[in-house]
Formats: sequence, C-alpha cells, structure tokens
Amino acid sequence: MRIPVPEVLLSAEELGRVHFIGMGGAGLSAIARIMARRGLPVTGSDDQDTPFLTGLRELGVTCHLGYDAAHLGEADTVVVTTAAREDNPEVLEARRRGLRILPRSAGLAAVMAGQRVLAVAGTHGKTTTTGLLTSSLVRAGLDPTYAVGGVLSATGRNADAGSDDVFVAEADESDGAFLVYRPYAAVVTNVQPDHLDNWGTEEAYREAFEQFVDTVDPAGFLVCVVDDEGAARLARYARGRGLAVVTVGESADADLRAVDVVLDGTRSACTVVRDGVELGRMELRIPGRHYVLDALAALAAGLRLGRPADELLAGLAEFAGTGRRMELKGEAAGVRVYDSYAHHPAEIAGDLAAARSVAGEGRVVVAYQPHLVSRTRLMGVEMGQALSAADEVVVMDVYVAREEPDPDVTGALVAGAVDLPADSVRFEPDNAAVPGLLAGIARPGDLVLTLGAGDVTQVGPKVLDLLVAGVDG
Repeated sequence: MRIPVPEVLLSAEELGRVHFIGMGGAGLSAIARIMARRGLPVTGSDDQDTPFLTGLRELGVTCHLGYDAAHLGEADTVVVTTAAREDNPEVLEARRRGLRILPRSAGLAAVMAGQRVLAVAGTHGKTTTTGLLTSSLVRAGLDPTYAVGGVLSATGRNADAGSDDVFVAEADESDGAFLVYRPYAAVVTNVQPDHLDNWGTEEAYREAFEQFVDTVDPAGFLVCVVDDEGAARLARYARGRGLAVVTVGESADADLRAVDVVLDGTRSACTVVRDGVELGRMELRIPGRHYVLDALAALAAGLRLGRPADELLAGLAEFAGTGRRMELKGEAAGVRVYDSYAHHPAEIAGDLAAARSVAGEGRVVVAYQPHLVSRTRLMGVEMGQALSAADEVVVMDVYVAREEPDPDVTGALVAGAVDLPADSVRFEPDNAAVPGLLAGIARPGDLVLTLGAGDVTQVGPKVLDLLVAGVDG
C-alpha cells in the first residue's frame, strides 16, 4: 500500500511511541534498530519471523508475530511497509484512532534529522556500495550511523546508530523514497531503467534521478560511476546545476580511476589513480568488476569527506560483503553454493562474470527466479540472454510479490531466451523441485548460484543438505 509523505517531516524524537507494521523487512527493521539504539520507544509486528526481528528482540524491542489491532498499544506513530494490505487490522486501527501514519521513507528521514546524510543510490549496487562506504569510514576513524538494505557480514546487522553526525544510507528509488531524504552528499552507481511499474517510462525513471540530485545540499557533492552512461549523463546534469561532482570509473576521463583491474577468484583489485597520481592499490575480498566500481565510488566519497586514502583503502580491504550479494552459503561434495539478489539483466550479467572467476575450471550452475510480473514482461528476454553466460540454467516461475499473476508472463519467457543447448536449460515452476534438480546437475568443482530477489534464497541451503546426504549415503 502507498502512504503519502507528510509535508512536514518530524525528527524521530518528535514521533512519540513508534509502532512498525512489517518490521521484519530490511527497510523497517533498520529504522527501528536505529531508534531503539537511541533509546526511543519502539514496537512492531510482522507476519513472518525474520533474522532482523531476532536482532531487535536482543535490544528489548517487542516484536509481535501476526497482525492484530491490539499490537498498536499506546503508539503515537505507525510506520508502514509498502507490502501491507489496505485491510491490515493494524493499519485500520491506526486510521480509526487518527494516529500519525508514515511510509518507510518518512520514517528513515526522521532518524536522519540533524545528520550529514550520505545517500547511496543507483539501479544496482546500492547495498554493496553503502556497506563499502560504511566500512571504509569506520576504518578511517568515524562512527557513522548507517542503514543498509542487507546484512553487513562484519557486524551481522543492517543498521546501527553511531556517535558521529554522519549517516550513511541506502537510498531506494523503486517507489521514489530517495526523493525524501535531502542528503548532504550522494553516490550514484548507475542509472538503468527499472521499476517501470511505478515510474511508467524510462524517461520518467531517469528524471527521478535528476530530481534526486536536486535534493542534494548545494554545499555537498555527488559521486557518479561514469562507466555507466546513465550515471555519466546525471553527472553532466549535476555539474550544470553547479553541484560539485566527482566522477569515478575505468574511463580515461574519470576523476578517480581504476586501472590494472585484476579479478582473481573471490578477490578483486586495482590501482587507484587520481588526477594522474597513484593513490595506492585497492584490494577487495569480493569478486567482480562491478564491485571494484562500487568500491571506487565509496573511496571517492570518503576522500571528498577528507579522510586519509590509506585508511579508507584499508577499510575497503576489510569489507567482507553483505548478505545476498554473492554470498557463500557453503560447500558440500566439492560444490560451492552462492546466493545473490540479482534480478535485473545487468545485475545477472555482473554476478555471472564474478561467478565465472570464482568457479575457475568448474561449471557455473544457476537457478534464477524472475522478480515481479511487470519486470519480467519488459525484461524477460534480456534476463534470459544474460543467463546464457552460465553453463546450466534452471529458471523458476515469477516471484509475484506485490502484483497479480499473469498466466502469459512466467519463467518460461526467460528460459526461452537463454542461448544454451536445450538440455542445459530447464523451466521448473515447482519451487520444491528445484533443490533436487540442482543437486542432481552439480558435480565436484562446480559453483551453484541462486539468483533473484524473492524466496529463491531458500534454495541454496536445501541444495547443500541434499549434497551432504548424497555423500553420507
């Protein structure tokens, strides 16, 4: 459901007792955690028990399972997930009582109040770049507040409240949330049309990023990865508006360049050059050229804040990744199983390139779950083409999420576009059958990669269990 953003945004301290409807998700749990860490009264509910709720309970936050009007207690404000339905009993009770009702974006803006916000946006790479920036700033002596769309491996958390005035936040464009934050500075990794179910046209999507740039503090700055044409166009727009811009990439005209890029298994590296002068070698513990560019953008933001290059580089080197971004789930019977959130053709291509580097002599076996009917209708063929970089592909049916199913838009659309021999591509609409299918395909030395933004993340552990059972049997 869509909740309007109020004209006047209050600080978290002015919201009174806050109740979160849908607190188990990455977005709302991050806001709730920051509020709780600041000592503010917080409660919440969700219809699923998630790891995010476990962390909140450890802070003493009451987390209800299921939705009931009584859960609101003495709340003054409710923050509601976009996944909530109009007939949610807690939403209905909040309206009946005339409580302040906020969308996620306004809730996040409330905890940002009074902070120097560094907002990380882009079609892809937001979560990883936000994590990289947080890690590098911590190593460089800052204690920032942060809110990330995934769990940082180093902390086991997706958010925390720091003691400094810097707030590093993932800024989501999918529903226009990033237009609310009014950041001091911003990082844009790329601009490649997506979420057209909300924006309607590619042009409207690009214009939303221009509107986002317009919200950046004139005294602040923008970092853009100009290897991406959409971000390069945005950099030109920002400069035309008089905003300070730092461009990064492998491009010869970038202000901060990655040269001599090396992709070696699970690691990546490059030499960083600024205005023709080498700053040092950037070593990463995450695989893939796209992650090199994400790290370069994080480095540029840290440098622009005046932090030492050597300390920032050390922080990037320590970064161990985020959950669901080329995350190693385990190894069994000589097969490594990874999981990643990729659901856009460009993300699929990037993660498969990384997987190929990690796999070495082994094959790359992929299970892909398309996300959203609208995205699959528009990009299903491109998804299939990107999956052609694998050796074996299993395509699941569409994860419908917030939309209604369409019998004409299924995973078969994606599978039909994969350019591999027919016996190497399978469309399997029964999710329960996928782990066994993958375990049967995989052989020692292979890398199994589960891809998608839905519940495909549950497949990897089941594959590992089957592989272990096969060995024990």
